[in-house]
Amino acid sequence: MRHTQSSALVLLALLALAGCGSGSKTAAAPTATAPPATNAAAKTTTGSNAPGALLPEAASAAQGDIPDSQVFVTFTGAAFSMKTPEGWTRSGSGKNVTFRDKNNIVRVVIGKGPAPTVASVRQELASLEGAHLESPPASRKIGGLPAVKAVYSTKSAPNPVTGKSVKLIVDRYELGRNGKHATVDLGTPVGVDNVDAYRLMIESFRLR
Repeated sequence: MRHTQSSALVLLALLALAGCGSGSKTAAAPTATAPPATNAAAKTTTGSNAPGALLPEAASAAQGDIPDSQVFVTFTGAAFSMKTPEGWTRSGSGKNVTFRDKNNIVRVVIGKGPAPTVASVRQELASLEGAHLESPPASRKIGGLPAVKAVYSTKSAPNPVTGKSVKLIVDRYELGRNGKHATVDLGTPVGVDNVDAYRLMIESFRLR
């Protein structure tokens, strides 16, 4: 008799557990959410292989004019040659080279494409991200080759300590020959006078 009662109690317990299980709901697994897409390489020009705007560094040490006593040496690479200030840091190679002393920055980029025109440079600068046109494109000659010059400005991100930004005034020169297209950016922080030194540099530029 005891055995029968025990069996009945076990059966009732199992039925009760089954009833509870059938009424419960299994929590749905959380749906993975993809992180928002980031624009890691912002488009800077429209229909052009020209480089993006030259940008200063807010954390860079104080800068000054290139002194009248500055010694210049000729940089000769596979794509171009140009006189550059002795002692400046050089980075890059081949068709993309930057010369720098604090926020005095000169960058040369050589690509493929037709010779620039005033209209093409105007269109390019209008879509150059982070750049503000200071002086419209105008024709001139560099090393005997037709060229176009324009002036734009950019600003650095705010300095994390002072909150101040550095404004850079950039002379952009573009010229081409035999399917090669050269872009030379010469950047000067506001308040710094590099006119004579930069004139010497750009007039010495030769596309190879």
